[in-house]
Amino acid sequence: MRTSSGRPGRRLPAVVAALALGAGAAVAVPGADAQAADPAYQVLVFTKTAGFRHDSIPAGVAALRTLGAANNFTVTATEDSSAFTPEGLAGYEAVVFLNTTGDVLGDAQQNALGSYVEAGGGFVGVHAAADTEYEWAHYEQLVGARFKSHPAIQQATVINEDRSHPATAHLGAEWRRTDEWYNYRTNPRPGVRVLQSLDEASYSGGEMGADHPITWCHAQGAGRSFYTGLGHTAESYSDPAFRALLLGGIRYAAGVAPADCGSGGGGTDPVTVEGESFSSGSGVQVAGHGGASGGATLGYIDNGDWVGYSSVSTVGVGSFTARVSSAGAGGTIEVRSGSQSGPLLGSVQVAPTGGWETFTTVSTALTGAGFGPLFLRFTGGAGALFDIDTFTLETAPAAGEGLSPNVHLFYYPWYGSPSVLGSWRHWQQGGRTPPDDIGADLYPKLGPYDSGDITGAVDQHMRWVARSGAGVIVYSWWGRGGYEDGLARKVMDAAQRQGIKVAWHLEPYGGRTARSTVDDIRYINDTYGSHPAFHRDAAHGNRSVFYVFESLRIGDWSALDEVRGTSIVLAQTTDTTKVAHFSGLYTYDGIAGATAPGWKQAGEYARANGLVWAPSVAPGYIDDRAVPGNTTPTLGRDNGAAYDRQWSNALDPAVGGDPAWVSVTSFNEWHEGSSIEPAAARPPAGHGYQTFSGAYGKTGEAAETAYLDRTKLWVDRFETARAAAGKAGGP
Repeated sequence: MRTSSGRPGRRLPAVVAALALGAGAAVAVPGADAQAADPAYQVLVFTKTAGFRHDSIPAGVAALRTLGAANNFTVTATEDSSAFTPEGLAGYEAVVFLNTTGDVLGDAQQNALGSYVEAGGGFVGVHAAADTEYEWAHYEQLVGARFKSHPAIQQATVINEDRSHPATAHLGAEWRRTDEWYNYRTNPRPGVRVLQSLDEASYSGGEMGADHPITWCHAQGAGRSFYTGLGHTAESYSDPAFRALLLGGIRYAAGVAPADCGSGGGGTDPVTVEGESFSSGSGVQVAGHGGASGGATLGYIDNGDWVGYSSVSTVGVGSFTARVSSAGAGGTIEVRSGSQSGPLLGSVQVAPTGGWETFTTVSTALTGAGFGPLFLRFTGGAGALFDIDTFTLETAPAAGEGLSPNVHLFYYPWYGSPSVLGSWRHWQQGGRTPPDDIGADLYPKLGPYDSGDITGAVDQHMRWVARSGAGVIVYSWWGRGGYEDGLARKVMDAAQRQGIKVAWHLEPYGGRTARSTVDDIRYINDTYGSHPAFHRDAAHGNRSVFYVFESLRIGDWSALDEVRGTSIVLAQTTDTTKVAHFSGLYTYDGIAGATAPGWKQAGEYARANGLVWAPSVAPGYIDDRAVPGNTTPTLGRDNGAAYDRQWSNALDPAVGGDPAWVSVTSFNEWHEGSSIEPAAARPPAGHGYQTFSGAYGKTGEAAETAYLDRTKLWVDRFETARAAAGKAGGP
């Protein structure tokens, strides 16, 4: 027995062997009749290669035929690309790319496969499916990631992160197996549900670091996609555990076995783990305690000790709670991802409880971005610190959870800087000389950023958008092949990571006509429509959304009739005589919302004619530094009162006309001073910049996010009012 004064000397090697969690390999595979209840269905197995050809393909086809015969699906194997037509694919519930390589489909065949999955079909990619169709941009999204390289065939440890999926439910926490282990050009985790990852410390030649996904799944439009990097060797296809993995992937893709394939981590929520069930560690031991869950704790914890739990994923976790006791010095639990020195997700203090049998609960929020298995590291004073009985991880709210699809923020991706683009873009408006002197009356908290800085500025933007409660950005788009068009997919990737959707603001580029606008809408739908972040409004027939800026410049919009069945197209006006052929109206004007001229009539007209009414609200408007000498009116923010006034007008049916959506001018139109993006509390001196200080009673840095948080308040009020009125389409 220990006493409060210390503990016995160490008795074990520095690295402790695995205990209960993480010690298992593959367990018994379900019998051949396990899926007898599945309805009969058809699966197309495609094995065409235009590059390296795996000699395991025949074994793979034979294994899939055997699985089909035992599990009520019929396999059709082909290397004929002509099978990929809408009619040809219609009879299949899933399509398997089995070790395909190179460019194996023509343009029409690619479109047929993409449309098939988007409309509800299933896709399964095995191993070299990631080494296929490099010229088809959409394919990377369909499969999840593209092949980069591989080392020699060797044994490695597969970490089964999510064992709730039918493809991995038969496996233990870890799986030691021999295969050819792919490295991928990008990490797919932000957009998929990772089911298995590789422990790169268990083999040589891994190039992805502590987070190396190898099997994953994700929703693709109305369909489903499953991919595994396993399956290079012919021997794999006679392995019952690998066959069961393939079977589960096919059943999921075919829609007969449901699974949670939303992006993020796996497993159930919350996850409670016995502290003593670590799979690796240094210094610690199991300590017996009659009052502990299971009669034991993680004990003998000194400063600098650590433990790892290979089967406990940190992906998406939002909080950590532990049941602890301490008759020692107390100390700190550090929650880390991937390794004992990996990213710190959070930490919690443990104070002495008065005895080793006296337990209490401590908890902390986790704010980092977890990507791998859980590790705990311990710090404190001399001697024994504390014991851990159990701990619980709960996931953070899912990306997009609680965001309103009915509040849209106008978003501008037109900025550039020398560090990314090679030169300044837009910040120099008004003859300014960035970085300190920019064409705006407010100075961004991020400084004059580059819209191509996706992992920096744009990822931060999307976190701020999510904080505002708005679920949709309206992307400023200036034509095919332009700067903004070139960044669109990357910005959408960032939006997807936060559950944000993307609608489109069609700007008045030179030579724009009604016909070119229709062509632009078709181009955007075709080019970006399969992206998970592409916005389709569920309350209006799942149609895509387009705002047409300065629509009054064109008199005849009859060409829009060609796309109204698939797209909602809004005119920028409250003049109801100017909206023929449009699907609705919006205002954009950052000043007019203060008095809401024509809003009530526009809203009533929209409601009577089945149109969408989306008035625009703004926190203020000032463009003096961007347009020196400009005599157009400005609108002061009045410490937030101006923004509240516009929101109040929009939500008052007697003034605002009962909108379907509210659009916000803007998230980041810095030239016009209408942004809710955080502005620096201490901008460069000598240029006369304004700040948000004073907004809603906040000053200094606390005021930088004031308009984001105020937007959230109004979003919640809007959705509450919609719910009370029985309207669909809330968060």
